[in-house]
Amino acid sequence: MSRASELRFPDGTRLRLLVRGGRVLGLYAPGSAENFLWNNPRPPKSGWPNPGGDRTWLAPEADLFVQPGGAYVVTPTVDPGRYRIAGATLVNRARVKNWRTGQTATFTIRKTVAPAANPLRYERQLTKRVSYAGYTLRTEVTGAAFEVGLWQLLQLPHGGEMLVPTYRRAEPVTYFGQVAGRDLSVTAGTVRYRMRASGVQKIGIRAAVLTGRVGYLTKSQLVVRNFLVNPSGEYVDTPWEDRADRTVAFQACNVNTPVWGAFSELEHHVPATTGRDESQVWAFRGPPDVLSEVAARLLGGNLSA
Repeated sequence: MSRASELRFPDGTRLRLLVRGGRVLGLYAPGSAENFLWNNPRPPKSGWPNPGGDRTWLAPEADLFVQPGGAYVVTPTVDPGRYRIAGATLVNRARVKNWRTGQTATFTIRKTVAPAANPLRYERQLTKRVSYAGYTLRTEVTGAAFEVGLWQLLQLPHGGEMLVPTYRRAEPVTYFGQVAGRDLSVTAGTVRYRMRASGVQKIGIRAAVLTGRVGYLTKSQLVVRNFLVNPSGEYVDTPWEDRADRTVAFQACNVNTPVWGAFSELEHHVPATTGRDESQVWAFRGPPDVLSEVAARLLGGNLSA
């Protein structure tokens, strides 16, 4: 595996940064060797070298990753790219082709990780029953030959439930695959997606209903991503069948195949005109009843188990 760098924050959070791919590969609570993120136990020897963790891509997927004739190819200059590392900052200069328009441009992606304090740190009766790790990720893309949007993808252990609080009843958008009705629950203020199926399925949710906070819950851990949402922004990772729908800011992708492995992705997007993103990852491990209470406090009362 490529060169990795370890960071330790004052609260004891430990991060493992992978230079190849520019990823946060590992997130660990103080004194723990158990990773909150999914890592690929069998990275492929050829093709896309997906080791897992938290990565950054550029959107739109249908234009930058789907070649003429329909072949899906991960843009190698974006992932794994040729990242350089200096302390807590990773930088990649990527030449990217838009396969639909034929345009080519060079973009620079800069990523910096920093601490993120436990958002429940003063609720001591609760937090003393869980372990915590977290980080802030600041990302910037520069280069303006054609529109691209920052796209952050957090890979997590398969078989959990994506918990999405919304301001009103959402209408999830299907990107590909079919999600079984028993795995998807939508109410006035909640989308719950049980990510356990075989194959590959992906849904998106429009910015206007998102609160900017999404969680992923398993029996042993809860991982929450807190991110900025701009309903007035132009989100260029459109549904493949509706290129005019530039409103989807969050996506959940279920992957369970012999080739790619089994993991769940919590994905958020940044409007194409913005070029900057700042998000936090808050991760908790503990008993199921305590994790449910943490989920209720961070994501809303309707989202506890």
